[in-house]
Amino acid sequence: MLFTRKAAAVWLFLAFERALAAQIPLWSHTSASFYPGVESDLGQWNLDERPVVNATGHLVFETANSLLQHWANTRHRIGHTIVPATIPVGTVLYHGATTGPYLPTALDWVAVEPEHSTFFCRGTIETGCWLLTLAVTRPMKVLYFDGNSAAKLPEGTMDTQDLVAWSEMKPERVWSEEQRIKDLCKWGEKYGVNGFVRMEMNFEIMICNFTSHMEIVSFLNLESVRVSTHPLDEPGDPNTTRHVFELMHSASWRENYPGETRITLDYSGLVSFYDTALVPSLVPHRVGLDRWDHRVAGISPEDIERVRDRLAQALTRSPSTTSDIDWKTVLRVVVDRYASRLEFIQHLLNLTLDDGSIFDHARQIQRQLRNVLLPYTVFAALPSNISVAVKATNSWAAPVFRECAVSHTASIASRGTTLTPSEHLLLQAVRETTHEICRVVTKMWASGMNLGVDAFYPPEQRPEVGHIDTLMGEWKEDVTQLISWLDWSVWVKCRPACGLEEMCYLPTWPFGFVRTPGAPLQAQWDSGSLWPDPNKGEWKRPQPKCIRRREPYGF
Repeated sequence: MLFTRKAAAVWLFLAFERALAAQIPLWSHTSASFYPGVESDLGQWNLDERPVVNATGHLVFETANSLLQHWANTRHRIGHTIVPATIPVGTVLYHGATTGPYLPTALDWVAVEPEHSTFFCRGTIETGCWLLTLAVTRPMKVLYFDGNSAAKLPEGTMDTQDLVAWSEMKPERVWSEEQRIKDLCKWGEKYGVNGFVRMEMNFEIMICNFTSHMEIVSFLNLESVRVSTHPLDEPGDPNTTRHVFELMHSASWRENYPGETRITLDYSGLVSFYDTALVPSLVPHRVGLDRWDHRVAGISPEDIERVRDRLAQALTRSPSTTSDIDWKTVLRVVVDRYASRLEFIQHLLNLTLDDGSIFDHARQIQRQLRNVLLPYTVFAALPSNISVAVKATNSWAAPVFRECAVSHTASIASRGTTLTPSEHLLLQAVRETTHEICRVVTKMWASGMNLGVDAFYPPEQRPEVGHIDTLMGEWKEDVTQLISWLDWSVWVKCRPACGLEEMCYLPTWPFGFVRTPGAPLQAQWDSGSLWPDPNKGEWKRPQPKCIRRREPYGF
């Protein structure tokens, strides 16, 4: 019996050893060349090579990362992205009406929040108004236009819708909403699209058929909180003003990530007007312009047709042909990893220092840079601590740069042909964005190593104050340019933070765009004097500010 047990133990040991020997080891460091398509030539990882002037990968990245988020799409009102989407079963939607209880028989609008719909629930004090609550009964296929795409502004907020509805931009039809929804629904009918998602003060959906995907939950006769005949009339009483604020308060719930979650986007069908292969005609129109000034105006007829064809392909493609990659998370992981760290490094570089503290402060910043690069600091690339101070260039850090830059995309890139054209665009956007982040951070870290401010590689003697000051100046310029280039809306916030009785707010259409009661809307646009100029001040480049959460309100 004892022999049998010993024999069994020996057999198990030998079997275990054989199994270990047969396993493929998972190395702590895998060369980037392990993945097909990833450049292993370190000469291609130049720390001094900036992005080309007309690069748009970072713009595709930030617009895709900001989809269905109120804050970013209020800040940059002119949309450049169209995405197929689905409204899930059980989603509750709202429609405000003057009369009822009658289900709309024509094309009409619904909102995702009751505060938005009751803004259009106008009636007399004697009769009140009606709020229709609906629930989605089967997945509803919709198309989403990003930006402040329901703002009635002739400066481009509706350009992408016009191209889908009419194959051309028609700024003179900015107020032709009934014709717009009619023609959009006619276009979408052949693709099974039953709605179009836009952002006004909050997110809304243009519904093509109220009976095909929804059922009535309730149809309530409410007291009228707004008796005006037009939603753009200036609030004239405290109750209406309070209602306006609560509308903006409800919009703030979807300001940042994850944004409006009741609409599920299909990133594998995303169409971007920043896609230079799809829409090359817009490239020269953006030269020298800030992102605030980017327009879809100027697109060629050929590019319009390519966009419409790409949309048709996305809307008719079988779901089984997608890669199942969660692009929303892929994008957000990059933002989460770098946003707060870059912001903190910039803060440290903006502090005022004296000569006595500058060395220790530089070491603190160097440690922050090391934190960012820790998962990518290839041991074999590190110089010896006795030679680091005499390094004339940063080329020795190229392996660190490479590992940092490919970490988020190498596995996805290896999928190759399983990606849709939209996914290839998103992959390239993540590549270009992480490439520049990692280039700048690695360059800053390597410069600190070379000068001798890294605590792990102490020099024989402390660097001169003047050299440290020069390094800090270079660091400040590098990180400032990087943050400006990325232009992530996550960094746009009220500083100092708002108090408990305040809310951080970006100027939002239509509040502040006050018309004269009874005057024709188009005439007031043409007059140029009764409305704020959308090309000037906070309306052109919205800046965050704190507004009151209780009376007296003000925007």
